[in-house]
Amino acid sequence: MDIKSLLLSRCPRCKRGAIFKSGLAGALGSMNERCPVCGLVFLRESGYFLGAMYVSYTLGVITILPVAIVLAVVLEWPLWAVLTIALVQTVILMPIFFRYSRVIWLHVDQAIDPR
Repeated sequence: MDIKSLLLSRCPRCKRGAIFKSGLAGALGSMNERCPVCGLVFLRESGYFLGAMYVSYTLGVITILPVAIVLAVVLEWPLWAVLTIALVQTVILMPIFFRYSRVIWLHVDQAIDPR
């Protein structure tokens, strides 16, 4: 797995084609059906990205939970303040996790089952 192509949301096979469409549609998570360079199919059967939900959940837990624990246990903030910070973190990071969980899922799938 190539970290640079993963961070740039590039095709897991050719490492050059964009996974997401350009412009506002891509920023909102709209994907290309195929890689514009090598033709690898990104949008596969229904339910293909179910595993990406687990990746997104994991990303959320490893980024939001440590902050909440530090605020609640170490700094002894009140529960309402900790939950407010966690909610703000979630709202801000959710679009990023949505995109990168799909990219990670595509890269892992390509590494396991090259097409």
